[in-house]
Amino acid sequence: MVFSSTIFLFVFLPIVLLGYFLLKEEYRNVFLIIASLGFYAVDKPKFIIVLMASIIINYLMGLCIYYAKTNFDKLGNKFILIITVLLNLSLLFYFKYMDFFISSANGIFGTSISLMNIALPLGISFFTFQGMSYTLDLYMGKVEVQKSPVNFTLYMTLFPKIIQGPIARYKDVYQQIENRECSVEKFSYGVRRFIIGLAKKVIIADQLGIIVDQIFAKAPIENSIAIAWVGAICYTIQIYFDFSGYSDMAIGLGKMFGFDFMENFNYPYISTSITEFWRRWHISLSTWFRDYVYIPLGGNRRGNVYFNSLVVFFVTGMWHGAAWNFIIWGLWHGLFLIIEKFLNRNNINIKLPKIIKWIYAMLIVMLGWVLFRAPDINYALNYIGVMFGVVSTKNLGFTIFWYLTLKIITIISIALVASIPLKETLGGIFKVIDGTYLKEIVINSYLIIIFLISIMGVMTSTYNAFIYFKF
Repeated sequence: MVFSSTIFLFVFLPIVLLGYFLLKEEYRNVFLIIASLGFYAVDKPKFIIVLMASIIINYLMGLCIYYAKTNFDKLGNKFILIITVLLNLSLLFYFKYMDFFISSANGIFGTSISLMNIALPLGISFFTFQGMSYTLDLYMGKVEVQKSPVNFTLYMTLFPKIIQGPIARYKDVYQQIENRECSVEKFSYGVRRFIIGLAKKVIIADQLGIIVDQIFAKAPIENSIAIAWVGAICYTIQIYFDFSGYSDMAIGLGKMFGFDFMENFNYPYISTSITEFWRRWHISLSTWFRDYVYIPLGGNRRGNVYFNSLVVFFVTGMWHGAAWNFIIWGLWHGLFLIIEKFLNRNNINIKLPKIIKWIYAMLIVMLGWVLFRAPDINYALNYIGVMFGVVSTKNLGFTIFWYLTLKIITIISIALVASIPLKETLGGIFKVIDGTYLKEIVINSYLIIIFLISIMGVMTSTYNAFIYFKF
């Protein structure tokens, strides 16, 4: 079930909200668990077993870590943690990477091992990392053990975040699971945030996705240079508004039920370096790798800083997908981050205008998205070759204006404006109307308009899953 579907908007969400607020507080957690499991099971009920296995592993191993702290020495406690991590990664490896490793082994060694064709459970990368963050923080003494199976199950299954994040750390939400505040102000903010996310998905991402699918469905040589650039630009916009739209909806839904989830995006496309980009993009994932991979490897303090960074971006690529193009995408970002880190550590300051730095960052990001969107490495390299005129193309009669209709140009223009922090850019205007009824009228009118347009889009469009659903 996706947030931008009629069944969610007009059936599931109203029923869950009504039931939640009619119940006494002591029954709300159980109700949310039932609703969340129902939400997860709509598409493929069999994968409830995988989700429950992850919950049981982390709950029981959390109790073991807690017990070991008072009864075993440090070595014994670390052994239990290693077992916990291996159990989590084994579950993730089997469902997400087994066929990839078989296929890679066949290609490298010339073997003919049959693929297992294992279906990927929705959100497995997200809920696995959530479970691991609990046990890792418990081991490091950052959180107390959760003895209530109900509360821990709610942490793992809460429907706004289970499939596509944000990756919620247990230490950030455990107090809200046990005691959270629901207010009119919080609920109102949640509704507004949800509407903004819905509009991002339906009005911008889904519409540009049609163009992207048409362009990437063809062989790279069947696109002109201009069309190849249009495809890359449209996908760059699509993936941001698709994923940040989901995050906005998840954060908004969390607010409606009294939860505060961390922000996942902070205008990444205003970045002037790859380092800055990763401080603004998928923040819940980048901080997860920083805290549980980069810092344990030594971070900036010890060991090979560049190697540590490369490892982080290798596993970042792996986390996103079981294919070589995702790994190369991660290493591509890692390479430029290492270059920037080298320049910074050696006090090499290349003075360039801010616009040039922005063009550099966006070019690296955009070429990375071609790797991300392409079905394989060869396709991506040929596509990039077409973009820069290195690969010759066929003239199939399509012009750039076949894709860049007035509607698409308008959507791209809206997206570009929405990609910058308007409140900071137009601070003077906001300051004039701040604290007045005019501000509320403007904001509410804007929200009503984009909500109605989004609903029309939902009612008239076909099913469009979120891009990150497959991760």
